[in-house]
Amino acid sequence: MRTFIGAVGRLKHGPAQSLCADYLKRVELQGRALGLRATTVHEIPESQKSTAAARCAEEAERMLSAVPAGAFVCALDERGTLLTSRDFAARIARLLDEGTGDLVLLIGGPDGHGPEVLARADLVLSFGPMTWPHMLARAMLAEQLYRAVTILANHPYHRE
Repeated sequence: MRTFIGAVGRLKHGPAQSLCADYLKRVELQGRALGLRATTVHEIPESQKSTAAARCAEEAERMLSAVPAGAFVCALDERGTLLTSRDFAARIARLLDEGTGDLVLLIGGPDGHGPEVLARADLVLSFGPMTWPHMLARAMLAEQLYRAVTILANHPYHRE
């Protein structure tokens, strides 16, 4: 299964970028045995429109145009479903078992996701009701992907 992260904004060089790269490399190395390919990150430019609704709409259009047909789409949103790491890993395992070709994980811009993205999403996922900076949300997502791989591989990284 191919995995894509679509994120509004560019992750600048620094600790967050290094952390993301490290976790995504770990996913690539350990995920192969499970049927996961390397994760591709697609950065969507932030909209410069004058209103939040217009920015969300433009970013949603850019995001959704990059989603492969038939992909399972997971959008991160503070109002989404809260999952444990084991539940997230189980969702990934189910997608692998079902032969899903593409898993797309979307991180919105400063104004969040447009309604088109949330309507298209097969899962709206929350890291909690707090608002996280995009660079941290991306690092947290990369870590959760790695954690899911280790859970599925019975690796001792995840402890309860």
